Amino acid sequence: MPTIHLTTVIYAPLERVYDLSRSITLHKRSMSHRQEDAIKGRTNGLISYNETVTWRAKHLGKMRELTTKITAMRQNESFTDEMTDGDFTHMNHEHYFKQIENATVMIDIMDFGTPYGWFGKVFERLYLQKYMTRLLQERNNTIKDYAESEKWRVILD
Repeated sequence: MPTIHLTTVIYAPLERVYDLSRSITLHKRSMSHRQEDAIKGRTNGLISYNETVTWRAKHLGKMRELTTKITAMRQNESFTDEMTDGDFTHMNHEHYFKQIENATVMIDIMDFGTPYGWFGKVFERLYLQKYMTRLLQERNNTIKDYAESEKWRVILD
């Protein structure tokens, strides 16, 4: 079971980073090159505890759908989204936030699994873990870009 652990330092207030991380609108912008769109559940604004969103996006040459639910949330500290329907056997993504002197540390921990037995395990190790890591880095870079500039106002105001 692959686990991705990313740490991103963002020079912006914790509350802004936390809310941008929950923004469906910003997520769509960060994944526009994948034609990603929220099609069911919460489709814009800030996702909250117990809410779901179904995403449709082009990954690995095919349009795919993935539904996640926010299963845990501590305001300005953490939240967790878990796959309820999609191509993975499971997917769990924990988001943590910590204010430091003049920045916010954002930590992502994601684990997932694929079907298809030994072939799926080989695919995870040789390709999918790197692919998923790049997607999370792209998303985090977008959050950082918006949080550290005045762009955040377009999303949160």
